[in-house]
Amino acid sequence: MSAHVVTLGCRLNLAESERIRVMFAAEPGEVVIVNSCAVTSEAVRQTRQAIRKARRAQPDARLLVTGCAADIERESFAAMDEVDGLVANSAKLDPRSWNLPPAQTPPAPTKTRAFIAVQNGCDHACTFCVIPQGRGTSRSLSVAQVLREVGAHLARGAQEIVLTGVDLTSWGEDLPGAPGLGVLVEAILGEYPALPRLRLSSVDGIEIDPLLFDLIAGEARVMPQLHLSLQHGHDLILKRMKRRHGRSDAVSLVERLKARRPELAIGADLIAGFPTETDAHHAANRAIIEELDIVHAHVFPYSARPGTPAARMPQVDGATIKARAAELRETAAKVRQAWLGSLVGQPLAVLVEKDGTGHAANFARVRAPEGAVPGTVMTIIPTRLDEGLLA
Repeated sequence: MSAHVVTLGCRLNLAESERIRVMFAAEPGEVVIVNSCAVTSEAVRQTRQAIRKARRAQPDARLLVTGCAADIERESFAAMDEVDGLVANSAKLDPRSWNLPPAQTPPAPTKTRAFIAVQNGCDHACTFCVIPQGRGTSRSLSVAQVLREVGAHLARGAQEIVLTGVDLTSWGEDLPGAPGLGVLVEAILGEYPALPRLRLSSVDGIEIDPLLFDLIAGEARVMPQLHLSLQHGHDLILKRMKRRHGRSDAVSLVERLKARRPELAIGADLIAGFPTETDAHHAANRAIIEELDIVHAHVFPYSARPGTPAARMPQVDGATIKARAAELRETAAKVRQAWLGSLVGQPLAVLVEKDGTGHAANFARVRAPEGAVPGTVMTIIPTRLDEGLLA
C-alpha cells in the first residue's frame, strides 16, 4: 500500500510528499504522514487541524508529522495526542528516518506535471519569516542530479516540469563556480529538446541572472508565467521586511520582460498588514497589483511568528489586517477577471488534467472539451468566462 500523505504549504512540499509516498509504496499497514507548513500562524493552525482530521478518518493508523512546522514547533506537535511520531524536515527524504530499507527510491509516479525540488533552505533573513529555521541554509542539487530527475519524469510521460525551491533563484550559489539558475534551465532545455514545457515556481526577482532573464523573455518552452516573491509594494515596508529589492526593481523587471514577451503573466506574493503599515503603505501595496498587472496574486494577512524581528515591531490590529487583505484580494480579482476576459477567443495551448480542466501556458485555468485525454497538450479557443474558468 502507499501511505496517505497530507500536504500543506508550498510546491516544494508537494514535490517532497510525492517522494515520501513512493518510499512507502511497498510497506504494509496503515500510515498517515502530515507534511506540515509554518509560513504563517494560520498555516500552523491548519496543520493541527489536518492532523486531527486525519486521526478521525483513520483512528488505527500510525500518524507521523514532518515538515517545517514539525521542526519549528516540535514540542507542541509532539504533545498532540493524535501524533505518534515526528520526522525532522531535513531527514524526511531519507528512508531510514521512517525505519524503511535504504534502498534506491524509484522516481515518483508522474502525473500531468512533475515538480522537482532543485534547491532547499534559505540564506536570507526576512524579518517576518521562520522558514530558514525549518529548512536550514541554502543548498542545491547539481545539474547532473536535476537532469536525472527530469529524465525519469519524462520517461513516465510528463509534459511539464516545474522547478521548485525555498529560494529557487539562489540555486547554484553553493555549487562550484556559483552558477546562476539560468545555467540549470539552459541545461535542461538543451539535454531534453523534446520537453514541451518548463515552468518556474516562485522566484526572487532581484536574483534573476542575465541568462535566466533571456530564457524567460525569449524561450518558448519556458512558460510565460513569472511568480514573484514580491511581498509588498512600498519601499519602507520592504526595507523593514529586510527584502533586497525595492518597488522600482520589480516595476523595471516586469517592464523589461514584457517589452520582449508581452504575453507574460505575472503572479506575486503580497503581505497585508505588515507591522508599521499605514494607510499610505497599504495604498501602495494595492496599487502595485494594477501597475504590474498581477493576475496570479497570493495574498497573505500578516501573521506574527514568535522569535522573528517583525513580531517585535509595532503591530497592526487584526481587524485592519483582515480588511486590508480583503481589499488586496478585491483589486487582484478585478485585474484577474479583466485578464481572463481578454483571453476569450484566443487560441491557448492547454495541458489537460484528470479533472477535465487544464492550464494554459500562462497558467490560466481552462475547461477541456469532453473526451480530452489527460496528459496531452491541446489547443483550445475559449468562447466564454464561466466563474473564473475559461470554457
